[in-house]
Amino acid sequence: VQLVESGGGLVQPGGSLRLSCAASGFTFSSYVMSWYRQAPGKERELVAAISGAGGGTNYVDSVKGRFTISRDNAKNTVYLQMNSLKPEDTAVYYCRASRIQTYWGQGTQVTVSS
Repeated sequence: VQLVESGGGLVQPGGSLRLSCAASGFTFSSYVMSWYRQAPGKERELVAAISGAGGGTNYVDSVKGRFTISRDNAKNTVYLQMNSLKPEDTAVYYCRASRIQTYWGQGTQVTVSS
């Protein structure tokens, strides 16, 4: 099983990034996919989640209207489009797959700074 995140980096406040998480080794479409983040000194928190078929999504209040989670089951990939980024969005972002078992990616750093 592998979850490989990409797309992180340094961006100015107000900018955008799109994170990707490529999955392999399990039946991707059967799993709820989520993005979590962890800032220095803080607990890991759920940012967004999407159901297996992609019809259901939910977001933490702080990113509603700015972030969009989506998935392409044909490509075994989940995305997180992040717009209007703020310095408080700075964190390591992790991809998670969950059903009966849970799998995590290695994380990708997002830094929002001028």
